[in-house]
Amino acid sequence: MRSLQSVGPRLALAAMTIVLGTPGLAAADEATGAKDTTYYISLGDSLASGYQPDVDKDTDVAYTDQLYAQLKQRTPGLKHIRLGCTAETTESLIKGGKCDYPHAKSQLDAALQAMAQHHGKVAYVTLSVGADDILLNCVTPARTLDGACLNSKSQTMAQNLAQIAGALRKAGTGNTQFVGSTYHNPFLAAWLQGAAGQQAAKESAPLVAAANTGIAQVYKSTGFKVADVAGAFSSNDFTTLVNVPGAGEVPANVAKICQLTWACTKQDPHPNAEGHKVIAGAFAAQLAQVDAPGESPSPTPTPSASATPEPGASTGSGTGAGANQPTTNGDLADTGASSSTPVLAGAGLAVAAAGTAAVYFARRRRTSEQR
Repeated sequence: MRSLQSVGPRLALAAMTIVLGTPGLAAADEATGAKDTTYYISLGDSLASGYQPDVDKDTDVAYTDQLYAQLKQRTPGLKHIRLGCTAETTESLIKGGKCDYPHAKSQLDAALQAMAQHHGKVAYVTLSVGADDILLNCVTPARTLDGACLNSKSQTMAQNLAQIAGALRKAGTGNTQFVGSTYHNPFLAAWLQGAAGQQAAKESAPLVAAANTGIAQVYKSTGFKVADVAGAFSSNDFTTLVNVPGAGEVPANVAKICQLTWACTKQDPHPNAEGHKVIAGAFAAQLAQVDAPGESPSPTPTPSASATPEPGASTGSGTGAGANQPTTNGDLADTGASSSTPVLAGAGLAVAAAGTAAVYFARRRRTSEQR
């Protein structure tokens, strides 16, 4: 696949200012009888912001936008606080540095501020982050995954993910539903490259499966439900054969990757509009399962999961619009596994393989609240 190209940082003011940052909003809401308004907060990287390679920018086909449209049908008055930032890592989501959030230090800080300002009215929180942690750091010039880097980065990634999810869960209430996602495996597209590609596709599957197991364990330990995106993409189904025009019979998981992402046409791992629709469905399935208040498990009180994130939550200001275009460098491995890539052991280490699931390019993104 193509190398990631460095993109010079450019500040892009969003077309809309998040209503949270508007002075007097609370008073205006009360005056107009909007006290029944509830909120959906979406966080993540370019999966959440809807980057599409055919137009080379973020779009409104994102699963977060499609999920919001579904949720609003059954929750009139729902507003979407859209915070996804292309190229975001678990570290930058906590500390900031990829996208600008007026009045907030980072994406997590912006989310915590929104949850504090609308305490008791945040109905849904979704999160998809982690792919950039590995692929923007652990891909060698030969386009293989550096095993030592994977083992090192996976520990930090798991800790960061637990910290993010734990902080969000703590800021919510018994009426807030939290869902995080597993990942699809675009390396399955290598199947179309002949015998070597088919072997590479097979080798990528256990790594991504182990990653998704680790990710799911982190989410569940912090009280999140898990959207099974990997399952929705039939990621492990090499048995069922499907006829794909121009390619002949291929495994169902390969057919799904070609159908739902740009991996087979533009050698780009991002989901297309149809793929985002499937991802939205995976989230919607979890949000349809309403638990009794307090039924979800509380965050495990460990230093990594329960410590207050560096940005912290501030109740004195809201979030606003604005974004920058961060620079990323690195290559995307052509295969999900190689003889030099070790099999990672343990739930925390398994998270490292999530990097094979997607690469998110640094592109402009807008933050907005949709009504």
